[in-house]
Amino acid sequence: MPTVAENILSQTNKAVKDSTLSNLEEAVQVFKDAPASDWVPMLLKNYLVPLGLRIIAAVLVLIICRWAIRMIHSAMERRMGRRNTDVSLRSFLSSLVRVALNFIMIIFVVGVLGINTSSLVALLASAGLAIGMALSGSLQNFAGGVMIVLFKPFKVGDFIEAQGASGTVKEILIFNTVLLTVDNKTVIIPNGPLSTNIITNYSTAENRRVDWTFTVSYGDDFDKARRVLLQLCEEDERILKQPAVAVGLNRMTDNALEISTKAWVKSADYWGVYFSMNEKVYKTFQQEGLSIPFPQMDVHIKN
Repeated sequence: MPTVAENILSQTNKAVKDSTLSNLEEAVQVFKDAPASDWVPMLLKNYLVPLGLRIIAAVLVLIICRWAIRMIHSAMERRMGRRNTDVSLRSFLSSLVRVALNFIMIIFVVGVLGINTSSLVALLASAGLAIGMALSGSLQNFAGGVMIVLFKPFKVGDFIEAQGASGTVKEILIFNTVLLTVDNKTVIIPNGPLSTNIITNYSTAENRRVDWTFTVSYGDDFDKARRVLLQLCEEDERILKQPAVAVGLNRMTDNALEISTKAWVKSADYWGVYFSMNEKVYKTFQQEGLSIPFPQMDVHIKN
């Protein structure tokens, strides 16, 4: 059984075909009734000259429409900038309006060329319905983009992790979101799964906790190791005083004592503090006579 979209498409094609055949039959009848010597003047007067004028007019309309689209887009950008519109919403609306205006421009140009726009619109509508049913995933991505813009789980400039990728949000478009990773790779994620799955936004909160796990050998002075870690955290001005730094014995493994250290920093300072502390602990433990053990196994042989 044919689908609704197939029925609409077939009826529209039939209407366009009947209209074309009717115009062709009328033209043939006109040339049949006229003498052969009048065919060239009639062809120029009735068909070629009007066609050339329509093409020139269509080119002019195309140029004017493209200029108007640029002006509208620029005016919209300026207005949203003056109103301090969210950058995420601004990029989404800009891409949406650009697509809509270009579609209207195509309809205008086709109409100036003399093509029946009602038949074209019906054809595009039926084709759009069929394509929409076939490309349901794209519609899901569009709906996902609308949900992201409305509920704002993240915005342009946020550092997020989603769909196995992490990076700074560069753009939120109609169908996808563009991330820029820390190693300067561009990752494009469809909005559909992005809006329905887990998103980790590292930029929402002003502060972030840094967690370390350092190890010392059995027999080393645990209190001394704790004092060294607290002192190193105290000396780093990027580490916040409140909440206070927490240092404690995490667990006793087969090879070492694990010391858990937790400190709060500004989100922008997270990685700098993390790497800096690792380097300081490695150097300071050696100076203080604290050993960082490596995995080992003691084997006892009995005769």
